[in-house]
Amino acid sequence: MRRREFITLLGGAVASWPFAAGAQQAAMPVIGVLGATSPDLAADFLHSFREALKDTGFVESENVAIVYVWAEHQIDRLPGLAAELTRRRVAALATIGNAATLASKAATTTIPIVFQVGDDPVRLGLVASLARPGGNLTGVNFFAGELAAKRLELLHELVPAATRVAVLINPGNPNAEVVLRDVQAGARAMGLQLQVHNVATPGEIDAAFATFVRERPDAVFVGPDPFFRARRVQLALLAAHHRLPATYALRDYAEAGGLMSYGASLSDAFRQVGSYVGRILKGAKAADLPVVQSTKFELVINLQAGRILGLNVPSSLLARADEVIE
Repeated sequence: MRRREFITLLGGAVASWPFAAGAQQAAMPVIGVLGATSPDLAADFLHSFREALKDTGFVESENVAIVYVWAEHQIDRLPGLAAELTRRRVAALATIGNAATLASKAATTTIPIVFQVGDDPVRLGLVASLARPGGNLTGVNFFAGELAAKRLELLHELVPAATRVAVLINPGNPNAEVVLRDVQAGARAMGLQLQVHNVATPGEIDAAFATFVRERPDAVFVGPDPFFRARRVQLALLAAHHRLPATYALRDYAEAGGLMSYGASLSDAFRQVGSYVGRILKGAKAADLPVVQSTKFELVINLQAGRILGLNVPSSLLARADEVIE
């Protein structure tokens, strides 16, 4: 099991400041990390973040302090948590996801913010341009929406006889509209029919799969969303129970028993976030650091899940997979 060293803010209230009083420690720069999810879902990201910080000369608890704040999937708490971090006068903010980034942008126009978002940051109003962000924000776009059509294409290659695809979307996700738009465009190009289900609670996941008995889709497309990621085992079990091929956005779905995932490497993206935060602590301006576009994408196929579903995974897909889980 991976080590998880977190300073967690419980119940939305700020816990004790991450270092004791003292002249030497008080001089440490402080980084705030804000996420909409929970620390267990961000473990890999944060490991990459800290490694990148170390590469720039900053080691947590030695010459930099980090305070981690989690909304625990309650998006409406993010504005208050972001405001609390800015009142602490952190040297920089690292934000995970669209909602955390938008809340932080609203909370401060002066503290540098390095984001990890899944949509065009210009369209979101975060930066003036990718090359010259301007203002106090820069970061990484990992293309959650733009990859939707490609993921649907891979699903169709895996199950070429499929004509009806159920789509699970969390309407509370700021990126939901972009994802749905792109998956609908991909479906039209491939001649697929979509059955869209808005899902925002564990019970609604169960209810959606219950309707599949009547609607009889041929496959399932799960939208990229922190809530779905937290329920990845439930989704994988339901897909297996209903004998439905399903595709997901991140590799840990496949590692949890899901059939196939395709998407950007978020660990790689958050490594870039850590590198940018380190450069900012050394004096760089967020306005001058161009927004980075993710270039590392991962296709992961779980053959055991395929066998449970009675699927023959095409050799063309296996050859392109970054990882095949036996």
